[in-house]
Amino acid sequence: MKKTDVIEFFDSLAENWDREAEKNTEKVNKILDFAGVGEGSVVLDVACGTGILIPDYLARGVKKCIAVDISPKMVEIAKKKYERYGNVEVICDDAETLKLVDKVDSIVVYNAFPHFADRERLFKNLSTLLKSGGRITVAHGMSRKALIAHHSGRAETVSTILPDIPEMKALMGEWICVDVAVSNDDLYVVSGKIK
Repeated sequence: MKKTDVIEFFDSLAENWDREAEKNTEKVNKILDFAGVGEGSVVLDVACGTGILIPDYLARGVKKCIAVDISPKMVEIAKKKYERYGNVEVICDDAETLKLVDKVDSIVVYNAFPHFADRERLFKNLSTLLKSGGRITVAHGMSRKALIAHHSGRAETVSTILPDIPEMKALMGEWICVDVAVSNDDLYVVSGKIK
């Protein structure tokens, strides 16, 4: 999987993303609870797309939301949607190499993990962006089985298989102490604090 293909794929979907995106508020709230996103926290939304979760972060009273995506067209839409918010920063960058001036309390990778080819590099870099005691959460608003089926269509060339729980724990293990692992018919969440 090439990053240029991922960028091209998501750029092509950006215009209709908000209309076609499915979001279950109950599932999102459960995920953000696991992620420790709350009043006064600083959150990094990795692969934010058009900013689907930004209203959920704001509703929780975050101090700041930094949203990053590799797709310039997704970022362009997100910037327009949230430009009036002083506590939202949307940037176009690669999460595998992203650098921030200040560290964050929580990193959320929502509905995006299979689109990262170098998963170890991703976790290694993201772990450097967390404050002491900070948390990384990888989550999907559907089951692992449903997600694998979903990606078997047009997204097959720009995604990899979502790891099962033991494999994800092993991937995160060098940098993250996993204390949440949920994989059921409704959602997939693996979350933990930085070592």
